[in-house]
Amino acid sequence: MGDNMVEPLVDRTNKLARTISHAQDELHSFRTYLRWMCVDQSNIWMACLSWFMFIVFGLVVPAVSLFLLACPSCDATHARPYDWVVQLSLSSVSALSFVCLTGFVKKYGLRRFLFFDKLCDESETVRKCYTVQLNRSLKMVSIFVLPCFIAETAYKVWWYASGASQIPFLGIVWLSDTVACFMELCSWLYRTAVFFLVCVLFRLICNLQVLRLHDFAQVFHADSDVGSILAEHLRIRRHLRIISHRYRTFIVWCLVLITGSQFTSLLITTKPTSELNIYRAGELAMCSITLLTGLCILLRSATKITHKAQAVTCLASKWHVCATLDSFDANDGETPRTPAIHGRQALPHVGTDGESDGEDAGDEEDELDNNKLIPAYAYSTISYQKRQALVTYLENNRTGITVYGFTLDRSTLHTIFGIEFSLVLWLLGKTVGIS
Repeated sequence: MGDNMVEPLVDRTNKLARTISHAQDELHSFRTYLRWMCVDQSNIWMACLSWFMFIVFGLVVPAVSLFLLACPSCDATHARPYDWVVQLSLSSVSALSFVCLTGFVKKYGLRRFLFFDKLCDESETVRKCYTVQLNRSLKMVSIFVLPCFIAETAYKVWWYASGASQIPFLGIVWLSDTVACFMELCSWLYRTAVFFLVCVLFRLICNLQVLRLHDFAQVFHADSDVGSILAEHLRIRRHLRIISHRYRTFIVWCLVLITGSQFTSLLITTKPTSELNIYRAGELAMCSITLLTGLCILLRSATKITHKAQAVTCLASKWHVCATLDSFDANDGETPRTPAIHGRQALPHVGTDGESDGEDAGDEEDELDNNKLIPAYAYSTISYQKRQALVTYLENNRTGITVYGFTLDRSTLHTIFGIEFSLVLWLLGKTVGIS
């Protein structure tokens, strides 16, 4: 018996391997999109190409445009006094996005990063909806990038075409300007696309948790066990903690960089000596719109999933109340009011003034946050103590997207807005004299 070696069930000497991906799985079109964006690092050659494109279009071209094509001797319509803010802002957020995306995919793999390895534990509805949203997210990147790119293209073509004799060139004027214009447009498209890609991926991952919460809400409409409800909530809470841990650095640095960019833009454009027109400040305005749009995607996605996650407490409390009322009626010998509740669910909620507010709710109501009563499936199988313990647990363990311990909810957004607005007023007081 001493010669028999018992093989351990788990080999603790091996590290957790990345989830294996297949060429024709649901991420095939997404990998093709990453390959066309030159951010795919699935092998050593693609990784080298990805870093080369980032260095060229993210760093070299903006530096050449800033130091060699500033054109300080151009006329008033072709001078670019705010170009340094545009180039630094776009390059900083694109570098942050590229480094974070590279780290995510290298560390976790694409399937694990997008939680596709966990979809086997979800319902068919969640899997189908998440796959549809993945394909839709690629279109969203194009929807955000293309309008600004068209405007940027029109501005660059006009700038090079009308000021060809004033702009520094090498050799043939038209050829030099054509190459410079093409490289600048590619650089702008690359930097904005990488930034929006990371923002849209965060929105996609948050939407998966929204789908899971909507699916989780169905347990309160069926005869469920408290233990299974608690286990599912703990699983969702763990995934939200994972998302927060992965994205917290990106969110904080985006907030810092974009806030610094906007305050710098406000400072240089409100000086008494500043001359503002669409030719000189149009590109700066377009850059600000791009950065603020990406930041809004991040903050709205985070607050949405936090609001949905915290609405589970309201749903559980309502479930507990309905079950308790019907259980007391049943024990007192009265007729249970479950059929009445069913009937009430088919009708819009009637307020105290006798007016129906079902139409006023609009699309804001869903499975997690609505004014409908819940049929009391629970009182026959789940005791009052178990329901009360579950509600108490949910009340004291609110979950959502957090950034270093701070929950990103609506109150946090109000705080950020108050701080930003105070800084804006302070800065305007120093520049234009607002007190």
